[in-house]
Amino acid sequence: MMNPTNSLPLYSDGVSLNEQELIACQSLSRAIPDRKSRAKAALSGHRSSQIKGRGMEFAEVRHYQNGDDVRTIDWRVTARTGVAHTKLFVEERERPILLLIDLSHSLYFGSQLLLQSVQVAHLATTLGWNAINHGDRLGALIASESTHLELKPRSRRQGILQLTSGLINVHQQQLNQINQLSPDPGHMFKACQRLQRIAKPGSLIWIITDGQHINQQCLAPLTELSRHCDIGAFVVTDPLRQGTLALPKQFSLPVRDGQQQQLTLTRQSYEAWLSTQQQQLQQFVSLMNMIKVQPKFIDAAKPLSAQLDILR
Repeated sequence: MMNPTNSLPLYSDGVSLNEQELIACQSLSRAIPDRKSRAKAALSGHRSSQIKGRGMEFAEVRHYQNGDDVRTIDWRVTARTGVAHTKLFVEERERPILLLIDLSHSLYFGSQLLLQSVQVAHLATTLGWNAINHGDRLGALIASESTHLELKPRSRRQGILQLTSGLINVHQQQLNQINQLSPDPGHMFKACQRLQRIAKPGSLIWIITDGQHINQQCLAPLTELSRHCDIGAFVVTDPLRQGTLALPKQFSLPVRDGQQQQLTLTRQSYEAWLSTQQQQLQQFVSLMNMIKVQPKFIDAAKPLSAQLDILR
């Protein structure tokens, strides 16, 4: 399948995942702004890092304290105020990047180009390549009703290889079991709790989801994470779930709802189903706003390469 707006091939049938299409996301990662401009970009729902120490980038001036390096004393401010002041710099270090990747059954849904779960994998891998390109350590927590795969932050090629391998394996497992497993309403709460335990202070966390399973129960661990980590969120959507797909007045549409059964939607039942979907999404957005995160929306009906303005 070829991207109609970009020369980058998708290498995808829109349903399953393969290594080739995830490796191709490396090219997309180069379009994401570098670390210095990211804090001002629309991509960031996170705040600038609070880590300060000895580095090259100036951060602030404060009163001199016992143990401070005398070489960092700001003599101009000290002479002007009569009180010793020292300079602080942003400390340069490898930063852990953690991806909380939601591969719940509700994401195995797609009305046009891709399943939402496939777009989630494309987005996660693109963010992962970006982290590796900037020398950061990459880790992930891939969560579904049946699997919680924890990938510890690792540098360079090891970090991206474990991510792509984990995504392909969990995605295929979910496809194989989609008619067998009962939904677990608390699986994303458990994922948030695990993330709270493994995320070190100063980490950058990206949440990638459809917004259906991260609910009020998850607020406590996410709030605690936001105290010490930077958090951003992406919501992967589909036109049928957004109500933006043009449909005739009378229709019968078979739709799998992410659980065991397959539904046949009429106009009336579709509108009721759509109302529920949008209500759940609004609850997720409100939850993110409580921790000062503004989610960004990615459409599964368009290749990620056609939505790079959202990542700027």
